[in-house]
Amino acid sequence: MPDNDPWEYSLHLPNDLRAVTVSRRTLRLILTMHGLITLVDVAELLATELVSNAVRHTKGPAALRVRRPPPGTLRIGAWDADPEPPEPPVPPEQAADAEEGRGLALVRACADVWGWQPLGRDGSRGKYVWCELGTAATPHRRAIA
Repeated sequence: MPDNDPWEYSLHLPNDLRAVTVSRRTLRLILTMHGLITLVDVAELLATELVSNAVRHTKGPAALRVRRPPPGTLRIGAWDADPEPPEPPVPPEQAADAEEGRGLALVRACADVWGWQPLGRDGSRGKYVWCELGTAATPHRRAIA
């Protein structure tokens, strides 16, 4: 049974494609330990896309952030050092033929809501791309085609 207290985890990642697997497995453990096993598959897909973009399209470090602010919501996000906005998602009708942009199209299709924000703190710049899932979602809503 999921706990109702808010929580947050951050995982700092090097600019290395192996970081995608590390973040996916860490996310699985976090969600399992908090009783949110029904969200693992879709959450792993979303985190994979967000972290992949952060590692592939930037030169610096990245981070995965997973938090459950109020009950009923799970937020997954990836920070990277590039302040440029992410490429817009490819429209669904063009996704099959697109060479890039399919990842955020998947995020848009599977998450309840997603977005991004530029970040600047202590002279560091970058962006945070995030998405949210409802933790009480019905199984058919989370089906992955």
